[in-house]
This record gives sequence, structure tokens and C-alpha cells, in this order.
Amino acid sequence: MEAAARALTPVLRKLGELLAREYNLENRVKKGVQSLLIELEMMHAVLREVGKVPLYQLQEPVRIWAGKVRDLSCDMEDAVDDFLVRVGEGSGSKPTDMRTRVKKFLKKTTKLFVKGKALHQICDAIEEAQDLAKELADLRKRYELDMCSTTSGATIDPRVLALHKNVEELVGVDRTRDELIKTLICEDGSPKEQLKTISIVGVGGLGKTTLTKAVYEKIKTQFDCVAFVLVGQNPDIKKVFKDLLYGLDTEKFSDIHNTTRDENLLIKQISDYLVDKRYLIVIDDIWEEQIWRCINCALYKNKLHSRVITTTRNMSVSEACLSSSDDMIHKMKPLSDEESQILLHRRIFQSEEKCPEDLRAVSREILKKCGGVPLAIITIASLLVSNQRIKQKEEWMHVHSSMGRGVTEGGIVKDMKRILSLSYYDLPSHLKACLLYLSIFPEDFEINRDLLIWRWLAEGFIQCDKDETRLFEIGKSYFNELMNRSLIQPAETNYEGTVVTCRIHDMVLDLICSLSSEENFISILDNAEWNAPNPQRKFRRLSLHNIKAKVQNHQIESTSLSKVRTFAVFSPVTCDWLPSLSSFQFLRVLDLGNCGSHESSSGISLKYVGNLIHLRYLGLKDADVRELPMDIGKLQLLQTLDIRDTSIKELPASVVQLRNLICLRVNYRVRPPKGMGSLMSLEVLEQVGLPSSPHIAEELIHLTEVRTLSIDCANMNEDLIDILIKSLGNLHKLQNLSIIYGGGLIDRMRESWVPPPNLRSFYSWCPSFPAWFSRLPKWVNSSSLPHLSTMKIDVEELQGDDIRIIGMLPALRFLRLAAKRVMGRLVVRANAFPSARSCVFRGFLTPPCLFPPGAMPRVQRLDFKVSARSIASGQVDCGMGHLPSLEHVRVSLWCENSSDEEMETAKAWLRRAAEAHPKCPTIQIHVSQGLEDHESSFPEYGLNKILESGTVIPSVAVNVVPTFR
Repeated sequence: MEAAARALTPVLRKLGELLAREYNLENRVKKGVQSLLIELEMMHAVLREVGKVPLYQLQEPVRIWAGKVRDLSCDMEDAVDDFLVRVGEGSGSKPTDMRTRVKKFLKKTTKLFVKGKALHQICDAIEEAQDLAKELADLRKRYELDMCSTTSGATIDPRVLALHKNVEELVGVDRTRDELIKTLICEDGSPKEQLKTISIVGVGGLGKTTLTKAVYEKIKTQFDCVAFVLVGQNPDIKKVFKDLLYGLDTEKFSDIHNTTRDENLLIKQISDYLVDKRYLIVIDDIWEEQIWRCINCALYKNKLHSRVITTTRNMSVSEACLSSSDDMIHKMKPLSDEESQILLHRRIFQSEEKCPEDLRAVSREILKKCGGVPLAIITIASLLVSNQRIKQKEEWMHVHSSMGRGVTEGGIVKDMKRILSLSYYDLPSHLKACLLYLSIFPEDFEINRDLLIWRWLAEGFIQCDKDETRLFEIGKSYFNELMNRSLIQPAETNYEGTVVTCRIHDMVLDLICSLSSEENFISILDNAEWNAPNPQRKFRRLSLHNIKAKVQNHQIESTSLSKVRTFAVFSPVTCDWLPSLSSFQFLRVLDLGNCGSHESSSGISLKYVGNLIHLRYLGLKDADVRELPMDIGKLQLLQTLDIRDTSIKELPASVVQLRNLICLRVNYRVRPPKGMGSLMSLEVLEQVGLPSSPHIAEELIHLTEVRTLSIDCANMNEDLIDILIKSLGNLHKLQNLSIIYGGGLIDRMRESWVPPPNLRSFYSWCPSFPAWFSRLPKWVNSSSLPHLSTMKIDVEELQGDDIRIIGMLPALRFLRLAAKRVMGRLVVRANAFPSARSCVFRGFLTPPCLFPPGAMPRVQRLDFKVSARSIASGQVDCGMGHLPSLEHVRVSLWCENSSDEEMETAKAWLRRAAEAHPKCPTIQIHVSQGLEDHESSFPEYGLNKILESGTVIPSVAVNVVPTFR
């Protein structure tokens, strides 16, 4: 009943605020608040203990009692919030003329009436809460409710040593991966040209997706087009087809998700696209045979050595995937005892040999109960470590005894849930709320980290007593800790190594959905729930999943929405079906960004949005919204406003009244109003177009809290450039700066701008000549940029020492450097790029031998240009063995009038160098015919699509010391 204890925490804080501040409360009411506080504090203490016990170990009366306390807490918090908002003071600005004074007087008179009404309401709410609290206390005494469980569970505070491991580090994957690859690509030499399918089958937690991803990543460069598509238990087949098209060709089908097409048309479009291509397609997590049959209709059966991989938990589905004698089923098996031990020891000790002697016996007993299931082993490993300290033997034995009978062959799913629940009940209270909140997302949904943190913040899950600590940074630590505990998994990781999006394993999602439903934390409405709703249920957070058209004509009753704090839609719906915003009284989070509806002529209406006085998060990304109403300025608590990829063309003037706005994401074409400088709380301001709103250049000087800024600076005159540089110079807290179409601004920044001391990322992009730095700015050095981790920069003329200077940036993890000319000989030190994970060099020759042994020790991705003739003649060594961490290589092979034989020789040497590397990195080779490198040569490449779509004109040869094989 952790949710009940968690619900009381903010109530206690806010009731204390009621007493501490002057609100003209009657003495009778103040005494009522004090009495209620004492009663609730006692309940809170009891519930904290109850929260440590799994639900299934609690008596039914205890669960009912705790649920009543939770409802009381939520209702009381709503009442206090409503009172605090309604009696809040205005901005305090002085009127300047008689007309304004009259308006101010009328507003003040109205506010006095509102305050009086609010005082009356809070008094009634406190009296009602007092009566209910006493009644609940009496109930507990009357029925002598035992708050303890019959069995004791482990109450450990675990923390895993490192973030989610790479696929290659998971035990047993590499061997099985290589066996499947041999089967797929027919290394036996037989001419199997027809389409071949491998279906991987096994229960959840055995690592089907992990294995499939490993195979996919290893061989995808051998195919003309590839796609990895998730299906899930209740798929929207149109979305599956659209995801497949988008994966096959992201440029051609970039807008496919905004189109309206039926299944037959999508099937034809996929089939037509595949007809003359060698393709590799993964269809992950299929639950029903009918779904596979539908997908299979779209896969053109050509004779170009195309390959399909499917994964499923159901053997009948796996068998349905086979259509020829060459197709095969791969049954996932649990890990052996030896493999299980290696995996556990790697997770805890970072080595299979370092397990202390006194822990070996108990670790073997723990592994027996894990049954060779990787997910169980990884989850339990999180419980055996705390604060980077390996726990004592007694604590390991405690975990072992808490695991029950362990994983059995006949009940893996049930047993896995019990093991996963240990990790949940071991979480601190604040992380439990954050984890349960993830149940609001559909199965296999890719969750953006930053948007998730802003939602946690809006819900009040992130708290901090220190004013100097940013709540968003605390939210990132929450996210990382859930990742460390293996309760969420990375989905997309950028080239800097930062997790951008995450997913939840199906079994973890099943667990938290069950817990959320039990504690009425989040309610999910889908087609099944829609037909049998519980009329007595109070929705606190409501998420709509995959609602089909036939049930959309049944409106949700407005009375059931009045207490909702989060409303999110993950289903294509018609705009006129969405409930009226007037139905919500206490809404904090409104997310309509996944409606997928662009079919209505009128778009989604935001009428009454100004009445949502508690709203803190408004997510409209990709939604069919045409305009924001003027009364949005009433949302004085709003923290996040995201209108990217909508049809909104301008922000209403009232936006400047949103003094608590922290995160504003718009489109470059959206026109913001004058007065944006008053948004003094802004920390994130993204995709602002200065060409249509030049006043922003001057107003930026007032936004001193901004940490992340992305601006379009096309067609700026000299005066505006001066103003913008001055404003940027005042943003001392700026950490991430992105400039597109910088024009004349860029080279002016070389001399006139001093970067802030905490700058972490700098992007500059424009395909045309004026947006390049003429030389490397002098502020690019380790003293001025000690924290810079990401840099994308274009330089007209690179000096010989510039690579050395860049290589000394201590925190640099991602570099994208383009140059038109190189003057002199490039020099690179042996200790260069100590932290780099990904380096991309464009427009000048940078063979691997340019970087001496000791440089780039952590680089996993390297993108470079090299002359085919220099390799074929032996003038340049293309060996890569001195770059120990290399995993992915992309080569732009410059023809330079080379013969066909020289080109083939160069390609062969490059591939041989990759194969000789201890980590056997994947390699892509693009032949550069002329004097230009194109980013589109590598379609899957892209830290940020808009920043990586430019064209760079290369120099002639670079002066490199010749080395030979």
C-alpha cells in the first residue's frame, strides 16, 4: 500500500503550508487542520511500514483500509491545491492609467469574492476530512487490523554498478548469434536465393529480443534495406505497417504516420517497395497467428537472398511463420549453470572470477531459483549491491529466502513476477511512484526520457529541499537509477552514449500495470475495459489505449473525470470524440500528442483549457491542433508546453503571462509574441525562428535561467547579429546551444562570443558557405570548454594543430567536424580524445593511422574519408587494431581517378582490417565519386536529422605520414 503512504506525503506538506501562511482561517478551522495533521501523520507512519510488504501478503481488510486512506489523501490534496491556486496573488505590477486602474479595481473586487468562496470551500473540506480520518482510525481499532505480513521480506536498498550492458556482454548471446547468422546468410555456399524466415520462440525474459537485435545489428549492412518492427499483444496493424515502411526508408516515408491509408493500400505499398530489394526485416513479439498472416502478405517473396526474423512466445505462431523447408524455428533455452554464474558475477563484480569465496555457495542457491532466465538474474543482481558496495553474506541469504520456490519450468511467468516484485518493493518511495507512472504507456512504446521527466515533475514526484539543485537534474538521476536496476531498458542511445528513449520489458510492464490497477494509481481504458467500466471507480490518472472506432461514440462521463490528474491518449481518435476539457477540475498533465488524428477538418479543440488552473504539462506534439486559445495565459502553474509538429502558426500574446513556464518547445515557423523576455523561469527554449520573430534576439538577454536553446538564425542583418551575440553572452547557465542557418552569425561568434563555463553541447549547421567558421574559434580549447561533451562544427580552413586542440577537450564524447581545406600537416597526440565515443570527420582525409596508439581509447563509432589509391598502393595503412573499442566504422572512399582494381583492392583491405580487429566492428563503405561527401550516403546515420543533413565539400589530400602494412 505504498501508494497510500505516498499520497499522504504531499498532503502533510501542504496542510503545514496552510497553517504557516496567512490565509485568514478561523481558529476553529486552524484547530481542525492541526487535528487532521496529527491523525494523518499517524496514518502515514503506519502506511510506510505497510508499504514495505508485497500486496499479496497483506490481509484484505488492510488493503481496503489503506485504499480509503489513499482516497482521503488525494481528495484533501485536491482541495488544498484548489484553495492555494484560487487565493494566489497577481503579478503586483502597478497600473499606469485610469482605464487600467479601473480594471485592476474590478479584478481585485472579484478576487475578494473568489477568496471568500475558496475559504468557505476549504473549511468544508477540512471538516469532512476530519470526520473521515476519525472514522478510518476507528475502523482500524474496531477490526484490529494487523498491518504486518505473515512472512518477512527483504528490505534492501539496491543499486547496480553500471548502466544497461551492451548486447555483446550478455552471456551466451554471441555464440547463438553467430550460429543464427550462419544459417541466415547460408555460409555453406548453397544458392538459396528465395526468402528465408527464422522464428525465435520462448517465454518472456529469456532474451529473444536481445538475441534478435544482436543478429540484426551484425548483418544489416549486407542488405539494401532493413527494418526492426515491434508488434506486441494488442497491435494497431496500420501502425505496424507504417512503422515498417518508415524503417525501410526513413526519408521516403518520413511523413507516413500522418497519412490516412487502409491496410490493403499499406500492404501493396510495402510489397511494391520490396520487389527489387534484398531486405532484412525483424517482426518482434507476435502474439497471434492472424497478425503474422496479415504482415506476411506485405512481404514480397523475391529471390534476392532476403531474410525475415520473427519472435514470439507462442509455438503455434512460430510454426505459422514457416512457409518453406528452408525456414526454421529457434527455441530459446535458459542459460546453463555456468552461463548463469558468469552473468551474475559480471553484473556484480564486473568479472566472473572475482566472487568472494564466502558468497559462492549462496550465489549458486540464488541462481538455482532464477532458473537460467536472464531477466531474473539481472533483476536479482540489483538487490545484491547497494551504493556501489557489495552486500554482506547475511543480506544475500535474506534475498535468497525472499525468493520463494524460484522459477519453475511450468510457471516461469508467475515466478518471474514474484522476483520482479522484490525489486519493486525494494525501491525508495519516490522511485516507486516514478516506476508505476510508466504503466500509463502502451506495450512496446518508446518513451522519451526528457518528456517523461517533465511529466514526473508536473505530477510532483520530484522534490528537493535545496534551491540550487534543478529538479530536472534530480529527475535524470531517478531515470538512471531505474535503468541501473534493470527495471527499464534503453531503446535509443545517441552517439554520445546518453540514453534518449527507453522501453519497459513486457514482464515489468505486466507487474506495474497490476500494481497500478490495485492501488488505483493509473487506469487504462482499452476496448475490453471500455465495455465494462467500473462506475464506482475514481479515475486519478487515465490513459486510453488503442480505442477502436466502434466504441468511440460512447463518451466518458464527465463526473468520472473530475478527479483525474493525468489524461493521456495513445490511440487514433476522432477529434470530436475527445471529452470536453471542462470535465477536468484537477488536471496536471494533458498529453494529446499520440492521438494520431489529422483527419478532422476542425482539429482538436482546446476550448476551456484556461479553466485547467492546476495544469503543469501540456503535450501536443504531432497532435492535430490549429491554434492555442488566448485564455492559455490563465495557466499560472504551467511548466511544460510542447507544440512541435502541430499546425499552430503563432503563440497567443497571453503566453507571456506563464511565469512558471520552464520548458517551451515550438516549431521554427511558429511566431512567438513580444514580451517573451518576461518568462524568467524558462530553462528549455527549443526551435525558435528568429527570421519571423527578430524581437526574440533582444529579449533572450532576460532569460538568464535558459540551459537549452535552439534557434534558426537565417537572414539576420549585422545589427541583429550584434544584439543576439550580446544576449547569448548573458546566458551564463547555458549548457546546450544549437544554431541552424547561422549565416554571418557563425564567424562573428568566433571572435565576439565567449561561451558559458558549463557549455556541454554546441551545434552549428548550415549547408551554405556563409555558415562556416573561417578558422577554428580560439575558445575551442580545454580551458574554455572543460565540460563540452558534444560538438558539431564546420570550419573552412583547418590548421595542422586544430585536431590536437580538439582532441584535448577532456569531456568530449561526440565530435562531428567538417573542413573545406587543411593547411599543413595534421598532428594528433597519443592521448587525444580520451572520452570520445563517436567521431565523424567530413571533407578531409582522416585514415585511422592518423590517430596514434593511445588516442581514442573509447571510440566506438568512427566515420572517416580515405583515398582508395593511397590504400591500394600501400601508402596508407588502414589498420584499426590500435582503436580498441571500435564497434562501427563508416568509410567514405574517395575515388581520386582510381581504377576499378584499385577500388576493389582498397575495399578488400578495409574489410580485412575490420575483420582483423578484436571486436570485429561493422563496416560501411560509400564510394565518393566527386569532391563532395553526402550525409545521406549513410541513411541510418544521424545524431539529429536536421543537424546531420548538410553537404560538405572536401579538401584535396591531407598530408599524412605514410605507413605501410
